[in-house]
Amino acid sequence: MTMLTRRALVQGSAALGALSGPALLDWSKAWAQAAPWKPERNAQLSMLRWKYFVQSEDDAFVALMEAFTKATGIKVSISRESYEDVTPKASVAANIGAGQDMFWGLYSLPHLFPQKCLDVTDVADYLGKKYGGWVPSAVTYGKSGNKWIAIPICYSGNMLNYRVEAMKKAGFSKFPETTDAFLDYAKATKRNNTPGGLALGHASGDGNAWVHWCLWAHGGNLVDKSDKVILNSPETAKALEYAKQLYENMITGVAAWNDASNNKAFLGGEISWTDNGISIYVAARRDPNLKTIADDMDHALWPVGPVGKPTEFHLMYPLLAMSYTKYPQACKMLMAYMLEADQFNKWLDASQGYLTHCLNAYDANPVWKADPKRTIFGEAGKRTLTAGGLGSVGEKAATAIADFLVLDMFANYCTGREDAKGAIAVAERQARRIYR
Repeated sequence: MTMLTRRALVQGSAALGALSGPALLDWSKAWAQAAPWKPERNAQLSMLRWKYFVQSEDDAFVALMEAFTKATGIKVSISRESYEDVTPKASVAANIGAGQDMFWGLYSLPHLFPQKCLDVTDVADYLGKKYGGWVPSAVTYGKSGNKWIAIPICYSGNMLNYRVEAMKKAGFSKFPETTDAFLDYAKATKRNNTPGGLALGHASGDGNAWVHWCLWAHGGNLVDKSDKVILNSPETAKALEYAKQLYENMITGVAAWNDASNNKAFLGGEISWTDNGISIYVAARRDPNLKTIADDMDHALWPVGPVGKPTEFHLMYPLLAMSYTKYPQACKMLMAYMLEADQFNKWLDASQGYLTHCLNAYDANPVWKADPKRTIFGEAGKRTLTAGGLGSVGEKAATAIADFLVLDMFANYCTGREDAKGAIAVAERQARRIYR
């Protein structure tokens, strides 16, 4: 068993370049021999995962899968889709009882069909005990009742991305820390012809992240702790009014943005701030033509609103195995393998901050200190609220997220399709149908 100490993590990260090829394969073979799970005879697995945003993350992932196959004899076929498309394909597979063995998707995906997910409590307990326990939000996402129905692989921190010089020209020495100051900042950057933009189209990551932050920051909530719909409130109305003022000071066209649109606009110099993972920064660093942007940009935590505490909403990527799989032991073996320190440290490092860990031991990975512009992304798992807000993250919350209930409410009001009362009423009707 790996002895995980801070020194071991640091040394492991320093040796990440060496932990490939024969070294990775030798370790993988030894691990497979000692692992608590023994794969079924002639096991073969198929996995549908979200399409990568950082090439080096996917390169490391492919290398790990190849080492796993060579060490265990279990062939793993990987398919990739945009994370908006993983959910419907997983739902179809769950309904018909056939399809990929494993799905690596977004937010509360396993809670859409908890009875169809393989019980992986033994895997979660093994990893939690070995690596300092799970962050609380990961436990919420991974468990249904008393059993684990998925393994939370990672978060992707969704932070504010901004151009430093545009911020200074707008009269700010640092990125705003409150919602009032953030609105002043948005107005100032718009006046200076360096506006920002936040997605109001069906952007599962960036769009959902900012509207939920805004709703919660003003004290609004879709449901209470008993999953009773409480959306129609003065706090929700205040959140909508605040969002509309932000919208009026954004670049035009954000109502049609998907999760790729803001990346393109930021890297194209069209906007000076947006919300995103670290992929914009990684892309800018990789391209010599974008060096000016990489040098001039930074990341910030979300401003705190009237509720007086952080209300961030970061992307969770849970991995589930379907109960119909012919190879449950092989599935469990792969899930555990993916989060073992001897290779997960390499994967974290290769992701350059795009992936954030769910197990406490990985706080010590040097990736979070190697570049100060990455550091806050390491906090995503501990800072985030979960998809249900005050309520559960079960099937109903998963449905509300997948149906863009809150995002559409904000879009309807900000674009003028509905007044505040009408936008809330439409969303409330949808919520009551889901939470009946």
